[in-house]
Formats: sequence, structure tokens, C-alpha cells
Amino acid sequence: MAASSEELSRDIARLLDQKLGEDIVCLDMRELVTYTDYLVICTARNERQAEAIADEVHLRLKHDNSLLPVNPDRSGDVGWTVLDYLDCVLHIFTEEARQRYDLEDLWHEAPHLDLGLDQSGAKSASAA
Repeated sequence: MAASSEELSRDIARLLDQKLGEDIVCLDMRELVTYTDYLVICTARNERQAEAIADEVHLRLKHDNSLLPVNPDRSGDVGWTVLDYLDCVLHIFTEEARQRYDLEDLWHEAPHLDLGLDQSGAKSASAA
């Protein structure tokens, strides 16, 4: 069970990694916004994988941590799925949508949390 928002973010990142999410990044938002502590971002190869990743995170956090997302936006048809766990907000993008919305550039001043994931095949590192 995640005891802190950082641990929750790391738990989510591990689930993303297990479901083969790509380019997993966690942005530390604590000094920048008041609505969340962390943004976790990943890329899915397609909308079907994005849905599978969202389902897995939803089910595992519900079962293991008794957590449900607030107002989940499962509009995968635009290539962007959001699961809001208050202290941590998960964004699952298709590659095209991730490039279009570019949250990492929008929040470029946010420090990256080192997730310690082995993402040798990823296009970008999970740590700054």
C-alpha cells in the first residue's frame, strides 16, 4: 500500500512498466501547482494498449490500495487517458497525442523523479 504520493507515483510507474508502457516519466509538481504532487506520463503503442494500461492501473490500485480515480477521463479516442488519484495524476498517451500535448515541455521546470525503471528501449530517460 502506498503511504505517500511519491510511493503512489512509483507504484503506478511500475504498473506502467509491467504493461509495457513506454517513455515513463514522473514530474514532481509539488512546488508548481496545488492540485497534485506528481504527474506520471507514459506512451502506449496504440489506443488498445492505452486502454489495457488504464484498466490494469485502475484495477490494481483499487484492489491493492483501495484507491479509485476521481473523474476518470477514459476518452482514448483522442489518444489521451487521464486517471486522477489526487496526489498523483496519470496521463497515458498515444505517441501522436503525447507529441501534440507535450506536457513535459509545458511543465519543463518540474523536476523528474528517478523511477529506477529499466527502460533501455525507451526513447527518453525517466530521470533528468
